Amino acid sequence: MDVFSRTFLPAAAETGLAVQTASRHMPVFRQCVGSGDATILVARCSRPDRPVAGEYLLLLTHRRMVVTQQTRVLHRLRLHLNTELRELSNVTWSPDPRSQSVELAATAIDGVRERFVVHTQHPKQVWQLDTLLHHAFRTRLRPAKERVVATIGETPATADPGLRPVPAVDRILT
Repeated sequence: MDVFSRTFLPAAAETGLAVQTASRHMPVFRQCVGSGDATILVARCSRPDRPVAGEYLLLLTHRRMVVTQQTRVLHRLRLHLNTELRELSNVTWSPDPRSQSVELAATAIDGVRERFVVHTQHPKQVWQLDTLLHHAFRTRLRPAKERVVATIGETPATADPGLRPVPAVDRILT
C-alpha cells in the first residue's frame, strides 16, 4: 500500500468524514496526487461566494491542494481545483472558534481568488486545522532562492590563499 492510500482514510476520519464519501472522491484524488505524497487534511468545505453550488471536498497534501465538487442534483463529481502548493499565492486563513469554522483563501496560478470555508465538529478542531494549515503553508514552503554551487575558475574558499589553481591544460600536459 502506498503512502497516499495509508494516510488518506485516517485523515478523513480525523475530520469526521464518512468513509463512503471519502471512498467516492478517492478516484478523482488518486488521479491528481502521487502515490508517495502523504495526506495532511481531507475535509468537507463550502464556498461562501456560492452557497448553492454543491458540496466540495478539500484534500491537502504536502505538495498539492485538490478540491472536488459534487453537484446537488445529479451528485456528479468534478474536479474544481488541482494545484501545487507552491503555485498558490496570497494564502490566508482565519479560524473562528465561535462558528467552528476556518475560512481559507488563496490565489491560484491563473489569478482566480478561491475561498473555502471548512466547518469542524468541535471548537478544538478549529485550532488543529489552523496548525495543519500553518504547517502546510508557512513552514514547509520555502521561497525559491538561486543557489550558486561553484563557478568555473574560482578558487574554493577553504583552499590555501598561497596556492594558485592549476589550469586544465597544464594538468593534461604534465
